[in-house]
Amino acid sequence: MAKIDGLYLEDPCSGSRRMVEYLAREGIPISRDRVRNLMRRMGLRAIYQKPRTTIAGDPAKRFPCLVDLKLVTAVDQVWATDITYIPLHKGFLYLVAIVDLFSRNILSWKLSNSLDTEFCLDALEIALEGGRKPGIFHSDQGCQFTSADFVAKLQGVEIRISWSGRNRCYDNILVERLWRTVKYEEVYLRAYSDGWEAEISLARFLWRYCHVRPHSALGGRTPHEVYNETEPCPTRPGLTMSGAQAVQ
Repeated sequence: MAKIDGLYLEDPCSGSRRMVEYLAREGIPISRDRVRNLMRRMGLRAIYQKPRTTIAGDPAKRFPCLVDLKLVTAVDQVWATDITYIPLHKGFLYLVAIVDLFSRNILSWKLSNSLDTEFCLDALEIALEGGRKPGIFHSDQGCQFTSADFVAKLQGVEIRISWSGRNRCYDNILVERLWRTVKYEEVYLRAYSDGWEAEISLARFLWRYCHVRPHSALGGRTPHEVYNETEPCPTRPGLTMSGAQAVQ
């Protein structure tokens, strides 16, 4: 699973068929069914154009993509979230993080041993504890973020909801870049033995990422500095994209 995760980071368009071929070249013989099951457990989905075979649900319960990164010009304009897989020596965990897109500041994160909604809600609660909130909250269409509980929480505090459109792999690209940094500069180098070690080491790395590490995209400042020294965005930012870019 750790090898699949690394290969997926390099080529997120890989499905189970290509992953079998990659693994064979690494000297790991494995069936396609086994790879498919492992990728499903890890929450990995190949990015490619798929036929539209599902019927959309109630439009009142679906939300368009409201985010264009070129229009993100202030902190608290858009927060985004995603989940990634964290390998251990024996087993694995899932990591969710909530990020302010303008400053790249990580507002909260949580680890879990299952892909449930509860740990995502916990991360959202922690992010909101500071008394600040975004105009828009963006996520993919994973079942954790489209669940009734998660949607109700955002609507309860009057935050606009944005979901990545189908086949739009770049809608959440800044969080994906964070995962790449976390994996290559922390997770794969440490090879955590258990969840306790993973939590301590990730806490150290993510704190340095926000408070110590200068970011060239931020003019050499840290995400924490930008987030706390920049004027927040007005409550209702005009970020709505064209209808053609809405969630299908």
